[in-house]
Amino acid sequence: MPSLKEIKGRIASVNSTRKITSAMKMVASSKLHHAQVAIQNMLPYESLLEHILKSFLAAEAESQTIYDQERPVKRVALVVFSSNSSLCGGFNANIIKTMTRIHDAYTEKLGDNSVEIYPIGRKVAEKARKLGYDVKGDFASLVDHPNVRECIDIVMELGSKFEEGEIDRVELIYHHFKSAGSQVLTNKQFLPIDLESELERDHERDLTSILATKESQEYLKRHRKKKVVNAAGEEVEPLNDNFIVEPDMNTVLSQLMPKMAHLMLYTALLDSVASEHAARMVAMQTATDNADELLRQLNLQYNKGRQQAITSELLDIVGGSVNN
Repeated sequence: MPSLKEIKGRIASVNSTRKITSAMKMVASSKLHHAQVAIQNMLPYESLLEHILKSFLAAEAESQTIYDQERPVKRVALVVFSSNSSLCGGFNANIIKTMTRIHDAYTEKLGDNSVEIYPIGRKVAEKARKLGYDVKGDFASLVDHPNVRECIDIVMELGSKFEEGEIDRVELIYHHFKSAGSQVLTNKQFLPIDLESELERDHERDLTSILATKESQEYLKRHRKKKVVNAAGEEVEPLNDNFIVEPDMNTVLSQLMPKMAHLMLYTALLDSVASEHAARMVAMQTATDNADELLRQLNLQYNKGRQQAITSELLDIVGGSVNN
């Protein structure tokens, strides 16, 4: 059994650790609030731009661009989001595990040197270099100070490589922030734009039209229908059946598509930052609770030991007086 002095030293050590974890939890909570505000400020612009672009692409059968056309995949770029520091639970471990799995799957299918890694965060950059992956650039500063300009630079580089055929697919790996207690690990195709999945994603955002698919819009244009029947048996106007494009299709798409790509990457960055702070807040709260429980057990052990020492001294005194 440890001595009272040793138990007292452990109590002081755990108390010091608890102060640190409690302070880190408060800091993470404050940073999470700022990250949530940044996402909320960006959401109205994101929702409207996504609605305009994807409804337009779904309605116009002739709206074909290089950014939404599938082609044989020979080289892939992965944009992976992590944190710059530790103590955030399984946040970084889950990201690295997913990156490794996807990288190995593409390497097995396409061969060596077929995957590029764009690491946004020091932890994933260090791990990717340690594993010998083809790492492009250092974007760790984006995690501490998210800004649109650097996101635009990354998107322009990826878009240029995609347009020139240097890469055939770009995927994002990040945590989608749903709430302080729920962060969903997400693997999302960035280029080419997966129109069908993006339209389904919009439907989940309460875009309630049942006609927001490419096939249904093409069918309407072929048959020149002005009225359609919805699931409830009511006649409704088709969604965006006929767009008037000015000045021309290429000009409109050349303006909207880059803006949409910039927004998708910036949204993923904000999601990842908010998820990191939420994960750290939960981890530090758990550590603080564990410290409280350990302190309770140590104090109980210390009090029992002290009481046992007092009892032993009393027995010695009583035994001595009896002998006398």
